[in-house]
Amino acid sequence: MHPFLILRTYPFLIPLVVLILTEITKMLVEQMKTGSWHARLFHPGGMPSSHSAFVMSLLIIVARKLGMGSVEFAIAFVFAAITWYDAMSSRRAIGDQAKVLNRLQHWQHFTEQLGHSFMEVLGGVIFGAAITFLGIWLS
Repeated sequence: MHPFLILRTYPFLIPLVVLILTEITKMLVEQMKTGSWHARLFHPGGMPSSHSAFVMSLLIIVARKLGMGSVEFAIAFVFAAITWYDAMSSRRAIGDQAKVLNRLQHWQHFTEQLGHSFMEVLGGVIFGAAITFLGIWLS
């Protein structure tokens, strides 16, 4: 039995694999960049964006399974676009506000790395697409 047959049978597992691999990659990138590991998986911010990779993978799977003309693809595309926009704008602005608040007061520390830069989102999109196509090819 082919070890990747489960991906052919359940193609929607591929985005979950992409999500986990992106988080591991994010930890490795952070370690190479700063010399320290993140304390946990699934933290906000960082390169590549795991949210972006996940929704890109989902978008590719829906396109392959149901076609780009399907309602499900349109829904997945809108979901992906909202996720990418939110990562680069809303959550990033909240992170910038947290930086200012942390400088103004000293009694509570707010998380500052909430959003992503354009390059982090693009990195997530490319990483998600590459791992998804690899998963499709292996299955």
